[in-house]
Amino acid sequence: MADAATLARWSADLERLLKLRAIPFSMKLYENRADMEAVPRIRRPGAVHTLDQIVAQAARLGWTVGVTADDLVGAQCRAVVGLGGAKDDAWRSGKQMTGVWFSTPEDASAHQAAMHCVPDGRYDALAVSPLAAGRIDNPDIALFYATPGAMIYFINGLQWSGYKRFDWSVVGESACADSWGRALTRREPSLSIPCFAERRYGGVEDDEMLMALPCEMIGKAIAGMEALSKNGLRYPFPQYGVQQDVRDGMAKSYPDRAKPA
Repeated sequence: MADAATLARWSADLERLLKLRAIPFSMKLYENRADMEAVPRIRRPGAVHTLDQIVAQAARLGWTVGVTADDLVGAQCRAVVGLGGAKDDAWRSGKQMTGVWFSTPEDASAHQAAMHCVPDGRYDALAVSPLAAGRIDNPDIALFYATPGAMIYFINGLQWSGYKRFDWSVVGESACADSWGRALTRREPSLSIPCFAERRYGGVEDDEMLMALPCEMIGKAIAGMEALSKNGLRYPFPQYGVQQDVRDGMAKSYPDRAKPA
């Protein structure tokens, strides 16, 4: 478990290494609403929001925000984080998405079943906050938005030592199930292509992806990226040229690829 100072240092390292445009942030579920409301400088919504908007308030505005089920617009937002007993028969049917995102009731129901969601019944509230703020004690996961190039570099850092192949899925709309839903339930790095709702309501830019993962894994990725940097492999990746003799470039990392003298 990383302390607040370590999380702040990791946040700064992510911004430095990945040239982030949005703030790395954290998320935590609470069994009791009062514990969420006790978070220092917590804001409570004055209007009904999507969870995408709440996340954006942390990532884009630097706010610390807490919500309960009543603050969220509907069952889809609530279900992913296990608030409000949202996963009833109506939700599982996906009927509200039939004819909007999916052709048939069967397609919509299959989509709902494919989502990674926190089980109902345990949690009453959720908070999000900038990772560097140190206001959430022992957050469940950390998240950040980045370009595809930055994301592959972060993944390269995760794979520097203790290599593991990563396999991710795409549910389509409701892609928050691929990111924070999956990371909260499986405790694994979870990469997503943000969906329409995240872009329309959460302000996600067209070239951004979202990574969610347990906080302790950030330190591993940073150590890996620092090792790659020492090898001359840094983000953003410099363009070499599509018509150049590739041997000069590759020889920087692989000496046996150099042109003959």
